[in-house]
Amino acid sequence: MPVFETIVVEFGALIPPLSPEELAQLEANIVVEGCRDPLVVWAGKNILLDGHHRLEICTRRGIEFKTVEIELPDREAAADWIDANQLGRRNLTSDQMSLLRGRRYNRAKRQDGGHGNQKSGDQNDTPKTADRLAKQHGVSAPTIKRDGKFAEAVEKVKAIDPDIEKKVMAGQAPPKAAVVEAADLLKTHPEKAEAILKGDVTTADVVREIKRADLKQSLESAEAKQAKAIQGVYDVIVIDPPWPMKKIERDCRPNQSEFEYPTMTEAELALFEIPAADDCHVWLWTTQRFLPMALGLVDAWGLKYVCTFVWHKPGGFQPVGLPQFNCEFVLYTRKGSPKFIDTKAFNTCFNAPRGGHSEKPEEFYEMVARVTAGRRIDMFGRRCISGFDCWGKESQ
Repeated sequence: MPVFETIVVEFGALIPPLSPEELAQLEANIVVEGCRDPLVVWAGKNILLDGHHRLEICTRRGIEFKTVEIELPDREAAADWIDANQLGRRNLTSDQMSLLRGRRYNRAKRQDGGHGNQKSGDQNDTPKTADRLAKQHGVSAPTIKRDGKFAEAVEKVKAIDPDIEKKVMAGQAPPKAAVVEAADLLKTHPEKAEAILKGDVTTADVVREIKRADLKQSLESAEAKQAKAIQGVYDVIVIDPPWPMKKIERDCRPNQSEFEYPTMTEAELALFEIPAADDCHVWLWTTQRFLPMALGLVDAWGLKYVCTFVWHKPGGFQPVGLPQFNCEFVLYTRKGSPKFIDTKAFNTCFNAPRGGHSEKPEEFYEMVARVTAGRRIDMFGRRCISGFDCWGKESQ
């Protein structure tokens, strides 16, 4: 029997292993029928290219086998021959096929000098590498290019998981998208890349977390806040307008129909300029009575209505012949395209205790602070809120 160099182990790692069932069936066939197919050897190198499982079985069982030699110019060509040969198998997973095609594509690009064109005598007739391999393997050229990115990702990820290539070949690796994302995160967020590969988090969760962190940093950097301060604008505005409200007259106190604090007319409110940045979250507090007026103010202020939050209060005023008004509304509106940094446990309905007259609950402000970033202001509030600039006659 021929003696093979130890490099057989390196090339053997490029080959998808057989399942235990497939390996058992192969051994049973060889025991009964002998090794019918010759092993393929790199001519002049005595290095095995195909037949690794058959070699192991025949060596262990003492069964004779034949070899056939093929001429190859270098190691790159040998590795490419192995991948092309393996792609002829029918029992490969989609990720295994993707890695094999991707390795072939990347080798071809390296031979082309990275231009993606297959060298030939007539450059005008030269097909692109991706097109050529796509036709050869029955897929599209964009698929071949994605395969190439996957193969590159596998190489990069070896820095934190040296066995990733073997895992892909054994069908034991994370999904292809996770490997590619992990490779993209290696330089900037290596701990996130490792978590993705281990399956501790999903790729989508990591992407969202990174985007939230980047958004928060961009909005809350000292430079960003200083620029907003100079412009006199805010990223987040909570406004509780002084609605043109009168107390309901009661027979027992006929002389107290007006409220003790200043109010504004609908026309005055419509002309009021809110200090909104180009991308700004705006929450507008209102009650049952002024809900139609509040929706009109949204248009007057050039905002886009998105949804309504509801504060469920423990009790409330009940007009004669009507239900008890045990809730208040907060219209969530936007200027531009602001983004939330967190949407977990972020509900449009919330319970909170009542405070002083017209005082809004601390739970609401905690929610707003959690889901937004940047410069915040509370307008016409009854008290100053931590994390918000306060504006209004009664804020102190």
